[in-house]
Amino acid sequence: MGIELVDDGVAADYLPVHLAGRGALDSTGIDPRALAWARANGFDGEAGKVLVLPGEAGGIGGALLGVGNGDGAFAPLATGTLARALPAGDWRFADPPATADLAVLGLLLGGYAFTRYGKKDRPAIRFAVPPGVDRARVERIAAGVFLTRDLVNTPTNDMGPDALEAAVRELAGRHGAEVSAIVGDALLEANFPMVHAVGRASTTAPRLIDLRWGADDAPKVTLVGKGVCFDTGGLDIKPSSSMLLMKKDMGGAANVLGLASMIMAARLNVRLRVLVPAVENAIAGNAFRPGDVLRSRKGLTVEIGNTDAEGRLVLADALALADEEEPDLLVDMATLTGAARVALGPDLPPFYTRDDTLAAAIAAAAEDRADPLWRMPLWKPYDAGLSSKVADLNNVTTDGFAGSITAALFLGRFVEKTARWVHLDIFAWSPSDRPHCPTGAEAQGIRALEDLLLRRYA
Repeated sequence: MGIELVDDGVAADYLPVHLAGRGALDSTGIDPRALAWARANGFDGEAGKVLVLPGEAGGIGGALLGVGNGDGAFAPLATGTLARALPAGDWRFADPPATADLAVLGLLLGGYAFTRYGKKDRPAIRFAVPPGVDRARVERIAAGVFLTRDLVNTPTNDMGPDALEAAVRELAGRHGAEVSAIVGDALLEANFPMVHAVGRASTTAPRLIDLRWGADDAPKVTLVGKGVCFDTGGLDIKPSSSMLLMKKDMGGAANVLGLASMIMAARLNVRLRVLVPAVENAIAGNAFRPGDVLRSRKGLTVEIGNTDAEGRLVLADALALADEEEPDLLVDMATLTGAARVALGPDLPPFYTRDDTLAAAIAAAAEDRADPLWRMPLWKPYDAGLSSKVADLNNVTTDGFAGSITAALFLGRFVEKTARWVHLDIFAWSPSDRPHCPTGAEAQGIRALEDLLLRRYA
């Protein structure tokens, strides 16, 4: 992590960081000389701005962090700016923020750098944790987010289906979990025909990765993540501009693995299962085709209206397996549709569930944890758009409307027994620098889900 956290008890001599709202410099409590310095530098509390204050004998006396009006979904995480803007040294908050745990989390998240292919220098900063903050929880959440970011940021030449399996096994090894994988033609023998069909054209064999952890008699929580390690679009090939970020098409898998890391580190009282259908949607002579009819694990037949709607196919087989156990909670995450981004943009992933009580709990956790999510409807009248003249259903509609909703409805056909199921259609990417996240891979929804699970299963 880019910032080292220390207990507040050792922070008496640490330099203070003062939080300043827009136009509220006078209420920060800084001395007149520092106040004059701030005004001379045009500091007015603008969100995300950092100003280092002078101290004695030419040294540093502290710093100001602008928090603006304190609004915005990510406002509690604005402290992430400090990780990149403060000079090296020992720091503390002059006064603990109202949401001190999120402020500390923001610090850690803002210090992230993807270093696999080159070193990114960061100042050596130690920061005191205010009293009352659960440091262990903050650190395990940050570790889960960093795992997600690292996996998504890694290009497919180093993060294909085999490497994704290796990452799952490494995570399992750290927590004493069990992992198995069904690979290549064994998928057909084990009745995962759609996972096999989507991934068979790649030189790296498709696979279904299965992680299990926890006591057998604990409540079952199953996470399913779309692991399309690269998506050419298949024979319905994408334009080159649309392939540039397709290394992130396994962002659903990366996010459920980040969430699994948090769950296992917290030792929650759950029987955790993580299912990752890991494939590359490649083009070769044996690629599945538009017009093909695939039989699914559930027995439903699926006509292929578009090979670029492959994520829902691999998820369907995995969800059917998960549903056979009727877990207490079933969560799937996927970078599933561009329609979700058109509807809600990159910051606000939609989620879908049939359970109103679960939806309210997720929405509350999302707001509380500064991890935005928005419930969208499983609008049954649109289900007719998935009809097929030759099969039980098509993998796409023909009218182009409500793409995220119809994708969720497609997945819902494969979840019949489980009462509490939620589907998240995430972007897994930050298109610009934020205080808590540089441009690149991002974890979405898993901090809210961690809070939900902690309240249910601690």
